[in-house]
Parts: sequence; structure tokens; C-alpha cells
Amino acid sequence: ANYGGRWDITQAFKKITEKISAGELHAEDINESIINDHLSTAHLPEPDLFIRSGGEERISNFLLWQLAYTEFYFTDTLWPDFNQALLADAINSFKNRQRRFGHTGEQIVDASNSNN
Repeated sequence: ANYGGRWDITQAFKKITEKISAGELHAEDINESIINDHLSTAHLPEPDLFIRSGGEERISNFLLWQLAYTEFYFTDTLWPDFNQALLADAINSFKNRQRRFGHTGEQIVDASNSNN
């Protein structure tokens, strides 16, 4: 797939500015939801887990907007050698993480305690 995160964000803003120029949208209406709705991946859920193989520890312009709250798993294993056992390792690592979605661990614990 010919995809780049910067391209995706740029084309979303072009669509948004076209709607502003046409009077269909006002600048003060722009929020995260509006931007997300204009991305090429708007119909897809945000990833929960991003597995980066081959020893690289970067996202390489991939899903820049969508990876904001994604958990990352890095492995030195090259992608052609990534097998079911290694996928299980990545999933187990993911299962043991505290998903915070921009909050601190303390905020998550406090919110959990207030719901009880």
C-alpha cells in the first residue's frame, strides 16, 4: 500500500479547507473528530498494538495520527521470521500493560476506585 502518515494528515486538511472555503464548515468547528473523519482510515478502528520488527524502534511515517494511544512492541526478529509464537509473545506483553489513553497510572487507578 502506498501510504504515509504525513500524506494522510495533509490530504485531510486539504479536504477540510475545501469545506471551509465552500462554507460547509467553519474553522472553529475543527476538532479531533473532524480531522479523524477526513483521514483515509476514518472507517477503521485505531490500532491497539503496533508490532515493529527487524530491530527498528521508529514508526517510519506510518499512521502518525492513529497511533497516539497504541501500545508498541519492538522485536529484533525480521518480519519474514515473525511466527505465531512471537505473535503470542507480543500479545502477552500487550495484555500485561496498563492502557492509559493519555492519563497517568494514578488517574486510571483513581477512576477505577471511584467506579466501585
